[in-house]
This record gives sequence, C-alpha cells and structure tokens, in this order.
Amino acid sequence: MRILVVDDDPNILELVNIHLSQAGYEVIKAVHGEQALHMLDDRLPDLAVVDVMMPGMDGFELTKRLRSEADIPVLLLTAKGELEDKEKGFLAGSDDYVVKPFEPKELLFRINAILRRYDKAVDTIIQTGPLRINRQSYEVSIGKKVLLLPLKEFELLSVLASKPNQVFEREFLIERVWGYDYEGDEQTLNVHIKRLRDKLEGLPEDIHITTIRGVGYKLEVSGA
Repeated sequence: MRILVVDDDPNILELVNIHLSQAGYEVIKAVHGEQALHMLDDRLPDLAVVDVMMPGMDGFELTKRLRSEADIPVLLLTAKGELEDKEKGFLAGSDDYVVKPFEPKELLFRINAILRRYDKAVDTIIQTGPLRINRQSYEVSIGKKVLLLPLKEFELLSVLASKPNQVFEREFLIERVWGYDYEGDEQTLNVHIKRLRDKLEGLPEDIHITTIRGVGYKLEVSGA
C-alpha cells in the first residue's frame, strides 16, 4: 500500500512518515502541491494525506486536483476544527479529516477506515514465495497444498503477507482485521496468530510468523 503525504512542515511530514512506515505502508513525501502532482506520473498512491494550510496551492485545491486527475481517496490534515473548514474539505472531495495536533493512532485508524471503504486494503492476489492468497475465492495455497482458513485468520494472513518481512503493529492488525470500533482485547489477536502458526508449522515450506516483542508481528517467507 502506497500513501502520499503532503505537508510543508518537515516535522509533521517526518512524524507521519515514521508511523505509517511502521504500520507497513510505503510512504512518498511531498512538501507542496505541485511536487505531489508530479509524483502521480510515477505510480499512483492508494491514498493521500494532505495538509490544508500550504503556501501556493492549498490542501483544498490539491484535493480537487487529486480527485479529478487520479481519483484517489484523500485525508486532510487541518489545524482548525471549524465547521466551515470541514465543509470546504468535503466539498473539495476529501474522504475524512484529522485536526492537528493529532494522535498518530487516530490517523492510522482513519486511513484504514478509508481504505476499507475503497476496498484497497490488499491486492486481490497476493503472491510471496510459495504462498499464494486469492482474496476473491478466499483460497490460500502453499505449493501444492490448499489451506482452508476461517475468515479472520484469512484476513490476518492476507495483511501480513501483503508486506513479507515487514513488521505490523498489533493495533494496526486489530483495526484492519476486526475494525476501528472493535471493543475486545488483544488476546483475540494472540489466539488467531497462534492458530495460524500451528497451521503453517506443519508445512515443508519455510513460512512462519515472527513476534517482534512490544511492537507486533511479521511474516517471514523463504524465497520472498
């Protein structure tokens, strides 16, 4: 998943970059609107995080351009909480907004919610090493063996496999698989990780889930 972050404040830009990268996203950064638009020529991002108050082209105008030229979802960062600014942002085509200063976790939750609505959480087909996941047929194949997984285990494996060897934070996995409004505890994630590990351990291929203590999990796949 590729996210474009546009902000003329280098501190905010780096803060967002750090937390999105830790959550498993590929981040591209721009310090103004024109630079952001030029980056669309390379490869389209899946979502843009755009600051409202920027010199030259402001966030509202950039949002209009991003929606008209690339049709990608946009989350606005604003230092103001007035209804007028919120209305202006939505009229420009933004999908959501976060008021600065913000908690990085809230930013991640809102990004995940937008991506879920656009169904861009992960690719339809995920192929990494001998592991192949088809998100249309809900089929997981490893070499010649096909695994039948319950839905939540399937979703969890899909997210981990979308970025092999990338560490995903526990909070990110819970929100992505169980939803932003999930009220259970982290033990549910632990149980599902254990079940997936048990199913992967019996396979000849070297595929396993590694715990990064205090952070989260990553999927390690030989040949990926």
